[in-house]
Amino acid sequence: MSLAEEANAARQPLDALPRRDWAEARRRLEEDGVVFLPGAIGKAGLARIEEEFAYSVAHPSPKAVNFYPSENATFFEDTGQRMQGLVRETGIDTTVAALWGEETMWYLGEQLFLKENGFSRRTPWHQDTSYLRMTGSQLVACWVSLDPLPKEHCLEFVRGSHKGTLFNGSAFAADDDTAPLYKRSLLPRLPDIQAARGDYDILSWDLAPGDLIVFHLGILHGGAGTVPGMRRRTASLRFLGPNVVFDGQPRDEVGEQAGNDAALASVYGGLKHGEPFHRMLGAAH
Repeated sequence: MSLAEEANAARQPLDALPRRDWAEARRRLEEDGVVFLPGAIGKAGLARIEEEFAYSVAHPSPKAVNFYPSENATFFEDTGQRMQGLVRETGIDTTVAALWGEETMWYLGEQLFLKENGFSRRTPWHQDTSYLRMTGSQLVACWVSLDPLPKEHCLEFVRGSHKGTLFNGSAFAADDDTAPLYKRSLLPRLPDIQAARGDYDILSWDLAPGDLIVFHLGILHGGAGTVPGMRRRTASLRFLGPNVVFDGQPRDEVGEQAGNDAALASVYGGLKHGEPFHRMLGAAH
């Protein structure tokens, strides 16, 4: 079946997925900004994700990045929309619909991460919405690990932070996790969460392949590193719903904003602040 045929196939019914308390899962996502769904993906679905992951690593896109290449470890990231058919085939889009109570959605694409071959450093704490111009509750990533992960090597989240302050993005600097990506931004600098972990309500879980973590893109999150002999292959699959709108509020100092407004108009199809984001996305998934 081609990618287009997979994407257009009928969505799996909810009763085809493992039974769970969906009302409680929806409440956890809304209140905490993240929900853990054990056993959400079956063996066949995992095998397909693993197949596509291996292909993407072997054939990286022009957007692929190897972070911190001077370190004696691999920290690889790639983005794209190669897995659009897989989210339907595996029932992940049905899971998102159940969590939102909303059938209409758009697939934004995937981020693939590979950490292996030694001591790979943490993914700095950050919010995905710092790098985007979107706001709304129906804005999530579904995070799946293809390898077993103890909670100390899992992605971590600050509970409820999707409802709090939007911070400047992390520049992923080698010597400072809080180094700001946007130098003249009005957004406050990221706090050093790692240095004061006791001050934050941090969530993480022991993960087995097939478990799924669904989180709002505005939640503060960061990923643990790896140690020698360990491999961490993860896929983050992103979705957007009808209530997500364009965030066109100024984020930069006066003098920078005019040029950035022009850039935003190009990237975001001329949307104005508060306009539905799906207007520029085409057919729903």
